[in-house]
Amino acid sequence: MIKLSNISFMRGTKTLLEPSSVDIFPGQKCAIIGANGCGKSSLFALLQHQLSLETGTYHIPKEWKMVAVAQHTPNSHDPAIDYVISGDKHLRALQQQLQDAEQAEQGELIGQLHAQLQDAGAYDVNARAATILAGLGFSNEALQRPVSDFSGGWRMRLNLAQALLCPSDVLLLDEPTNHLDLDAVIWLEKWLQKYPGTLLLISHDKSFIDAIAQHVLSFESSQLIAYKGNYNSYQRQRAERLRLQQLEYDKQQAKTAHLQSFIDRFKAKASKAKQAQSRIKQLEKMQELAPVHAQSAFSFAFLPPAKLPNPLVSMEKVKVGYGETVILHEVKLNLVPGSRIGLLGRNGAGKSTLIKLLAQAHAPMSGEYTTSQGLDIGYFAQHQVDTLDMEGTPLLHLQRLDKMATEQALRDYLGGFGFQGDEATSVVKPMSGGEKARLVLALIVYQKPNLLLLDEPTNHLDLEMRDALNFALQGFTGAMVLVSHDRTLLGSVCEDFYLVDDGQVAMFSGDLDDYTKWVLNETKKERQTQQAQAAAEKESQAHNIGVSTSVDRKTQKRLEAEFRQATAALRKQITQSEKTMESTQSRLVEVEAALGDSTLYDVENKAQLTEYLAEQATLTQRHDAAEEQWCEAQEALELAQAEFDQQMAAS
Repeated sequence: MIKLSNISFMRGTKTLLEPSSVDIFPGQKCAIIGANGCGKSSLFALLQHQLSLETGTYHIPKEWKMVAVAQHTPNSHDPAIDYVISGDKHLRALQQQLQDAEQAEQGELIGQLHAQLQDAGAYDVNARAATILAGLGFSNEALQRPVSDFSGGWRMRLNLAQALLCPSDVLLLDEPTNHLDLDAVIWLEKWLQKYPGTLLLISHDKSFIDAIAQHVLSFESSQLIAYKGNYNSYQRQRAERLRLQQLEYDKQQAKTAHLQSFIDRFKAKASKAKQAQSRIKQLEKMQELAPVHAQSAFSFAFLPPAKLPNPLVSMEKVKVGYGETVILHEVKLNLVPGSRIGLLGRNGAGKSTLIKLLAQAHAPMSGEYTTSQGLDIGYFAQHQVDTLDMEGTPLLHLQRLDKMATEQALRDYLGGFGFQGDEATSVVKPMSGGEKARLVLALIVYQKPNLLLLDEPTNHLDLEMRDALNFALQGFTGAMVLVSHDRTLLGSVCEDFYLVDDGQVAMFSGDLDDYTKWVLNETKKERQTQQAQAAAEKESQAHNIGVSTSVDRKTQKRLEAEFRQATAALRKQITQSEKTMESTQSRLVEVEAALGDSTLYDVENKAQLTEYLAEQATLTQRHDAAEEQWCEAQEALELAQAEFDQQMAAS
């Protein structure tokens, strides 16, 4: 296991972590959370021996292979799939040794190397790499494109694919969803659920953490606190811990006041001097408990827009694209005050194209496109960060927008976005990605738009800022169109979902759970189509060499019986998984209802609370495991059925 014993570390002159101890066991999936700059990435640097400790020790088994996502991508001309495979240094070394042995005609060594290559997965590595790349959004054509052709975000996906392909005992993922769309996030989530090693995941995506993590390590007031369970369990446990901490703090404050009162009254009296000195020493020795600051450092709201024309935007049979290439056909969409639309769809389907059309970044190719007088657009996209004046300050950016506002009023406003004190007058250039994104949002909110267009607004934002944005958007009175891979944000602020797929934009009749099923089903269909094509090619080849595939009725019945027998285990697994899911879900409803009782969080009920939380975590894991088994068995059965049907049709 990974053992951290009383470790503390610094970055420059800032103490990030005071002495803390944590044990991480084999196979655990741990989410590491905390505000930006608290020390999460520094912990990863420590585990990779890139950072020195101030105090304490840490132990990682020497035989464990640790893999992390590379932060930089060379401007290579190698095909994307070759670049991903090259991340497995051991495999590449064996392949080079085999090439050298073949040139030297060393027969015995060649045989040994082939065996080692088989153990290293060399003979299916291309298929595994292609599967991972497809899951992360790469088309078949893109697999052979040189790495240098891809943008920064896609290169980060290549680095992620490289890390997922490498055999590992410990996998370190630092914000892996930042450069992914929702479909790729869903695929990655399923992949990580099956990952057999120890996973350490830094993420600010609540839904993503909830689906994967079994433990949470939280940076709180320079301490590393361990919680058992997923993010929802962490929230309940932390709320209770903070409540108890506040009670202890209040008690300590009362005792401190009593001791100080005694000292003040009797310190000057000779008869009481000894007792007063005793109280002074007692007061000095008392451990100072930090008061609980549960409130977020971020607090802002959208002010009512100056105008709310109705409708804001109207589209009828609109065609949109680039140059001669049409991306979307026949788009019909009306945006009115109060519209709260989330755009769903695969990468490249046209979500960002539609947002750019609404942002008036380009004109429609044809159709009726009408905007109302008084339309005021607030547009957030990642490239908006690049439009900031890198030599300017947050305060200066606001002063350029509003020359009449007082400096104090602008400082107060910026404080709600985390730019307090000197941070408001610090230049933008050295700021982190999260700080720049916060500033862009601050500028948008300040201008009181009546149409908000948000394309992945949560990238680089920590949990507290995401919560603040979530609450602010819920109070927004204008129209909003949102593209995001953050399902918590999508589910909280959107009332309608539109699916962008196959050149069309249509209302999606379902919620995000239904969309997840749609994505997984579409992926399954693609695999079935590929397998059917491969089977058809094989069948064609068989006919070309004169192989007869005709079977009589008796043979067909025999094959059907053999098929039923061959798939009996899969059918049994499906039935068992369904029963497990039903029973665990039923009990989960009961446990979560019990956890909703506020009296359960009283001190005297702590044992019962702990028991419920532990049961909830166990039930959730059992339910998720059963669901995963059901999906795998169902998919295997459907694939087997498709192959069998094709075999019968060919006869």
